[in-house]
Amino acid sequence: MDLPVMPPVLPMLAKAAARIPPGMQYEAKWDGFRAIVFRDGDEVEIGSRNGRPLTRYFPELAEALLRALPPRCVVDGEIVIALGGRLEFEALLERIHPADSRVRMLAERTPASFVAFDLLALGDSSLLETPLRERRAALVEALAGARDPVFVAPATTDVAVAEEWFRRYEGAGLDGVVAKPLDGAYRPDERVMVKVKHERTADCVVAGYRLHKSGPVVGSLLLGLYDESGRLQHVGVSASFPMRRREELVTELEPLRMESVAGHPWEAWADEEAHAGGRMPGAPSRWTGRKDLSWIPLRPERVCEVAYDHMQGTRFRHTARFRRWRPDREPSGCTYAQLEEPVGYDLADVLTSP
Repeated sequence: MDLPVMPPVLPMLAKAAARIPPGMQYEAKWDGFRAIVFRDGDEVEIGSRNGRPLTRYFPELAEALLRALPPRCVVDGEIVIALGGRLEFEALLERIHPADSRVRMLAERTPASFVAFDLLALGDSSLLETPLRERRAALVEALAGARDPVFVAPATTDVAVAEEWFRRYEGAGLDGVVAKPLDGAYRPDERVMVKVKHERTADCVVAGYRLHKSGPVVGSLLLGLYDESGRLQHVGVSASFPMRRREELVTELEPLRMESVAGHPWEAWADEEAHAGGRMPGAPSRWTGRKDLSWIPLRPERVCEVAYDHMQGTRFRHTARFRRWRPDREPSGCTYAQLEEPVGYDLADVLTSP
């Protein structure tokens, strides 16, 4: 492979904002695996966000990209899997598997798509220093003949349209809007874009915590919600605390600390088979390797309010942000019923938008 922009390349990143800024190019924020694709003739390499190769995990995409992309190019985009008309991130996670036979079986059962949103090189020319407005025009022209499963991400410079996308596209599994400077160059590994994500709040039961890697202070709070059958399901963690606050939490939570997991709703957490019946803090698996996933059990008697962007199935997609304790709330009232559900929206409509 001999391209003007060679792998590995770390993608350009985004910083968070509360509102959509004016005067920029806007795209939907895709919930998938960020990927930079390098094609040189018959060679295709798919690089991940951290620069590691993803090609072996998406053999069906490698073939589709050979058909859809110009003979020599470097394209930034997102690998996604759609099921039932919306994005499903957990289906992507299943692909990162050591067995080639399983990867190929999943490639047939749940094929992936690639959504292109930037062009870093074309032919013998690097476009890294080219303004976005010119890169976008070149991308649209270069992929004019692309067909499913390779798409060009919809983009607009109309902030009103971007705000409409922000409201509607969540129902298709997208999680916000990304704004990019029209005159900006491509800056690998720099936060020059802006991302605006949905934020909601939920009252959760604090049923345990994990220790921080630096010592005997709280690393993350383990959060739970009750399902319709009355079982406490593990829905995620809240982990962003200053060090002093981590120390204070140990003292605050000490009265709730249990001597063992016996009698705790998640007492079977270390038994992988028990996870089939509900969500608990994860046991060691091929995903976590030797990572220590042990945790301190707490009597599920305390409630906190957290902010989250969106759900992935029955759990928070990302780490929830602690807002406050809720002593006025009963743990039994912390149920899935309180969660807001976005209005459904077919992903196919997103990909055919102007």
